[in-house]
Amino acid sequence: QVQLVESGGGSVQSGGSLRLSCAASGYTYSSYCMGWFRQAPGKEREGVAAIDSDGRTSYADSVKGRFTISQDNAKNTLYLQMNSLKPKDTAMYYCAADPDIVVVTTTPSYWGQGTQVTVSS
Repeated sequence: QVQLVESGGGSVQSGGSLRLSCAASGYTYSSYCMGWFRQAPGKEREGVAAIDSDGRTSYADSVKGRFTISQDNAKNTLYLQMNSLKPKDTAMYYCAADPDIVVVTTTPSYWGQGTQVTVSS
């Protein structure tokens, strides 16, 4: 049974930083691609960043240069380092997993329950 559990969300002021974590279990972590999504109230869920099994990364334009996705295969854990946070980054953040790097950025097979990030001005 695949489980993805996010943590690390919270409230910060504009310009601050947070590091999200996603602990994965129930599958062979290193063979899957991973992604981070977010959804703000009243808005559609959007892809934020993705990483494939070889460590190659991709980012939404809105977070390039500020967010960094990474993973520790030994710990089966995905991370999202978020720097220079802005109020528009306020959203529920979800991690996701899928064997395919394209699918993980659109309709991944597995989702976590989300962690809230709130950035105040």
